This record gives sequence, C-alpha cells and structure tokens, in this order.
Amino acid sequence: MKTFLRIIAALVVLGVIALLAIIFVPVQRTKPTQDLAANWTPEKGAPLYAARMADCAACHTAKDGKPFAGGKAIESPMGAIYASNITPDKKTGIGNWSLDDFRAALVDGVDDEGHHLYPAMPYENYRHLSETDIRALYAYFMNDVKPVENDVPQTALAFPFNQRWGIRLWNWVALDTPGFHPSDVVAGDDQLARGAYLVQGPGHCAACHSPRNAIMAEDGKTAASDSFLSGGEVGGWSAPDLRHAGAPAQMWSADQLKAYLTTGRNAHSAVTGEMGLAVEHSLQYMTDADADAMVAYLHKIRLGQPPSGANAQMTAEDPAQLPNRVARMDSARDKTSAMLVAGKDLSAGARLYMDNCAACHFSDGKGAPGVFPSLGGNSIVTADQTTGLIDVILNGAAMPSTAKRPEAFKMPGFAHRLSDADVAQIASFLRTAWGNDAGSVDAAAVAKLRQ
Repeated sequence: MKTFLRIIAALVVLGVIALLAIIFVPVQRTKPTQDLAANWTPEKGAPLYAARMADCAACHTAKDGKPFAGGKAIESPMGAIYASNITPDKKTGIGNWSLDDFRAALVDGVDDEGHHLYPAMPYENYRHLSETDIRALYAYFMNDVKPVENDVPQTALAFPFNQRWGIRLWNWVALDTPGFHPSDVVAGDDQLARGAYLVQGPGHCAACHSPRNAIMAEDGKTAASDSFLSGGEVGGWSAPDLRHAGAPAQMWSADQLKAYLTTGRNAHSAVTGEMGLAVEHSLQYMTDADADAMVAYLHKIRLGQPPSGANAQMTAEDPAQLPNRVARMDSARDKTSAMLVAGKDLSAGARLYMDNCAACHFSDGKGAPGVFPSLGGNSIVTADQTTGLIDVILNGAAMPSTAKRPEAFKMPGFAHRLSDADVAQIASFLRTAWGNDAGSVDAAAVAKLRQ
C-alpha cells in the first residue's frame, strides 16, 4: 500500500511540474541574430562548406544509408536516440520546413510542430551559429541534398525520459544566450575569433570534449569556464582533454595538431571512434585559414604552462610536476623497450603484445609516424574509460581517407583469435608500459563489450 501511495505521489508531483512547465516556460523560438562571426567570405558562408563544418553527416547518415536520411542510433546514458531524416523529402524529411522552423531546430531544439528534440542534437552548440551559416545550411539541405523517403525508427526511451515536456525545463536551465559572442580571450584578434566560432558553434567540440553536469548539460560551453573542453565521454569512449598543458592537443606543435585535425593522423597518434567520423565528414574540408584559426584558438585557451622539452603525450593534474613526469616517462619507456627486446621475465600481457602488436607498434611502442600510432601516453590507451581501447583491440580501427592523406590504413581486429582474458592482459600491459600509468582491465569488461 505504501509503495502504491508513493507512486501516486510521484505522479502527482510530475503532473504539477509538467503543468507549471507548460504554463510558465513557453516553447522557445529564437529570432534571427546579428551575424557576429569574424571575417566571413563567400566561401565560408557557402552552403556546402557550412554543412561540412557543422558535421551533419556524421550523425544523420546511417551506416550504408543514404546521405542525411537518418536512422543512425545515437547512444546516450538514457538509451538509443535515432537521428532524424533531414533530407528535403516532404513526407519523412524536412521538405516542408520554413527557414524559421529550421532555425528553431538548430538553435532551440524545437521541430516544425513545436516538439522538443532530444539534446543528442547539439543545439546547445548550434545556438552559437551565425545567421549567415544558418541560412547557408538551410539553402544546402533544401536545394543541394537529394530527397530520400525514409521513416526512421522512433526513439523510445524509458520513463521518465520519454516525457519530452521535461526538455522545456531542461532548455530553460541549460541553454545560454544564442548567437556567437567573442570573449575577452579573443578580443581584437580576427583569427582567434574565427577559431573560437568554429570550435564553439559549427564544430560543436564541447558536445564530446566537455564534461556533463548534474542535469547532463555541457559543463562549459566557452573558454570562460575551465571545464570547457577538459574531457568528456561519448558512447562509452573517453573524449580527451584538449586544454590542460599536458594534454596531447597542447603538447603537439601547431603543425602536428593541424595534421591530426585535417588528416586524422600525425607523428604521434591517429583518430578512432567518433573523431574519425568528424575528420572524414568535416574537419578534412577546412580551409587552411580555418584550420590555422582553430589550432591557434585551442592553443590560446591552454590551462597551465607546458614543460620545456617535453615530448610525451599525457595529462597531468598539476602542470608544475610535468617536467619531472616527462623524465620519468622517458626512463620508463626505455625500461619497457629493453625488457621486450631481451624477451626475459615477460608478463602474459607483454608476451601477447609481442605476438600480436609489436610488428607494427614495435618494442618501443612508438609505431611509425603517420602510419601506426604511438602507444606511450596515447589518450585512448590511458583513458579512465577503457571502452575505446578494448573496442580497438577486438574490432580494429581504420584511419579515414582524406584529401591530403588518401591512404586508409586499417588495424585488424583480434576478436577471432584472442580470448577475453587475452584482451584484458594486453590492454592492462599497454596501460602500464612505456611510462603509462593507468589501471588494469578486467576480462569481464571485455566480455561485456564483445557481446
């Protein structure tokens, strides 16, 4: 009886909240904003370029599906959210949408009928888009994309996440002022302002690389917050910290960071997971000026000072300790390499590494620049979330083919030849070799992901 009464009380409270939300929190539709993005040119405002920079294809094109026809499952902590059909098909797509409808979806997370979109659609970030880009995107989808009739699966989250009225309250709490507003960090510098715009708006980098707060909103949407781009999680994979002095993005030179963003590889690392899609569908198409602007901005917002002469890839909580940690990592790298070359007193994980991985990544773990990524200090290897590392060992990984680097190197998967215990031992070895300092991996975690 008490349980029944609690359920009734909870439903009454939810009903009251819903009523208050409907009465006092109106559905928001933002009017056109002043275009504050710096140094626009016809090329940057062109429809195709705007669509590429916003990376719409990565979510709205399903595997083996038609471009932008939707149906891809976007994993969230609440369950799978299916991306919609955004082709100009009048029956199942957005062919009947006005420019105002389109703007409301991008900026406010509201569709043409006033229904709230789940925040898997990154309108938290797209609300920083310029009016120029919003109009360019609308022109692209209405005029340049082929209509495709495709009824996508309906998103069916469990209660209470299936109650979309709650998103109205979420928007009221989570969303900031629409439009792009250059901060003091980039004031007076057109290149930095352009970089800030690309990162905060169309690039929606914070959607993955910023942590989430208690209500699952981005904890840091601009560089005014130290949490901005300090590391997040997407689909169980860690999205690395981009800001602290010891993070790879800050340790790399401008040329190396630019190469990573535009080709998916550099002398130290290579993209995997969702970042591979971002490079394939979006970042590789950046103009040199835009790529330089993005790199300059990311380096500008660094937190802490980098160590002199550092050549390791790592993240440290205390920047003052970085020089000492670099020296320790170099020593540990040499020690691991010597052990593997000698072939004595090898752990099970080390033996499995030599049998399965060393041919490409070598005994020093450095791999080959631009071909096989380095494993020492690699953010996927050392991440708190081990999903990415386990997934790569089980299923392999492929670098995207880009205009500047068309070769698509692919690492094979080892699921067919390695047991769950084998994968756990290799992963645990990698996370402690060459100066890495991360926890071990349990076979149960491998088994769960394999299923």
